[in-house]
Amino acid sequence: MNRHWRLPGLLLPLALAACATTGGGAPSTGGSAHVPPPPVITTPPPKSSPYPPAQEDPDKRGDYVAGGLFRPGVPDSVPEDIPDVDAIPEPDVRAEPRAPTGNRDYVVLGKQYRVLDDVAGYSEEGLASYYGNKFHRRRTSSGEVYDMYAFTAAHKTLPLPSFARVTNLENGKSVVVRVNDRGPFHPGRIIDLSYAAAVKLGFRDKGSARVRVEALTPNQDTAATPTSPLDGLLAGLPDRSASTDTTATSPTPPPASASTASANAHVTPAPAGNRGLILQIASFSDRRNAEQALLRLRAAAIEQAWLEPAQRNGRTLWRLRVGPLNEADGTELAARIAGLGFGTPTRVHD
Repeated sequence: MNRHWRLPGLLLPLALAACATTGGGAPSTGGSAHVPPPPVITTPPPKSSPYPPAQEDPDKRGDYVAGGLFRPGVPDSVPEDIPDVDAIPEPDVRAEPRAPTGNRDYVVLGKQYRVLDDVAGYSEEGLASYYGNKFHRRRTSSGEVYDMYAFTAAHKTLPLPSFARVTNLENGKSVVVRVNDRGPFHPGRIIDLSYAAAVKLGFRDKGSARVRVEALTPNQDTAATPTSPLDGLLAGLPDRSASTDTTATSPTPPPASASTASANAHVTPAPAGNRGLILQIASFSDRRNAEQALLRLRAAAIEQAWLEPAQRNGRTLWRLRVGPLNEADGTELAARIAGLGFGTPTRVHD
């Protein structure tokens, strides 16, 4: 705005103040106007875990067999209690010196593993498992004590310690973990999570889940974002038929303003006629969870989303799908859906 228009507005309160002191009122004392003190900004104390740090159990030292496995004939067990994982803070991603142990290239069961020098851009998808009572309070490969009530993980090649975000591709839940151990050495698994992390990701009872592991570095935005390359995204999508449906738990709930009634209005049958490209995002055994996931897509302006009921082993599953689409639109839409935390959709041929 032009200065000449602003100046009279600034002088007007002074003129009014001068008028207020004329007449029979008390004369001004000439004191300065009271200036309120600046607001006090308080920073909440850092979140601390309600579970005390685990202390080493001397009885769990040693007992390695050739190849580096710990008591391979003794089965692991699941704790009976389910921790309050929302009260456990996720680790702060910060620069830490490498541990004196666990960072050299090594061999387990005849296979050699090379520890990564640089984790920037590391992203991998595969099967995650978790470990519990058998290893609780035992020292990890880095020399730290394994605490199943903290968000930690074992990985074959990430440096010790390092940090990663792990996302359950079946339900969109994610957690930041501190990698301080080596493993898992079972075929087909890419990461072993602490018991608390498995509860946080929602696969405690299943024992394993398909996840995405993304290495994190200091000063990096640790929010869950897709890092998989998008080139050839649809070309690499696996086919999915009704025989391969899996159930999923509820993703992050929709905003409070979204109601179940509005979700019901969006439940539509499968498009008829030439269906073109159909992408399946998830399959739910609970209709309410399916409707909440549908609302998330609708809130993101993905209007092609719909739910399709299917019978499986005597029960109804709710398939969350998008389409029909052409290939070009499908590539962009699959990337957007992955960015919402659902994981990469799969191509459907029913």
